[in-house]
Amino acid sequence: MAEKNEKKDNPLKASQGVRHILDATRFSVKGIAATAKTEAAFRQELFLAVILIPTACFLPVAPVNRILMIVSLLLILVVELLNSALESIVDMVSPDYHELAGKAKDCGSAAVMFTLFIAGVVWALSLWQAFTPWP
Repeated sequence: MAEKNEKKDNPLKASQGVRHILDATRFSVKGIAATAKTEAAFRQELFLAVILIPTACFLPVAPVNRILMIVSLLLILVVELLNSALESIVDMVSPDYHELAGKAKDCGSAAVMFTLFIAGVVWALSLWQAFTPWP
């Protein structure tokens, strides 16, 4: 009985098959657009990805390096979306400053920082391998 009420309250759970996929895609695009509208860091990282993903496709790197370069950029966007979601939830639950809320936001920020570091290392090593003669 509770499952029927849950389907009525949540339009994503009410749909099935292709309709479910279309609804999920619409909600995902809505989340990306909302984040791009409100988060400057996400806009900057998205701009970087739009420039660097096609660049990676044309660089003379090994296919595995190309995949790692592209995935590392997409990972930045994923982690930034999760960080933004975390910050939104924290702001909703605790509009006033709270030590634990600050800790949660700092951890999300640290996750983004590590992802940026990983992408930087992947790109640097891939480019170094591509453009430095090996003995």
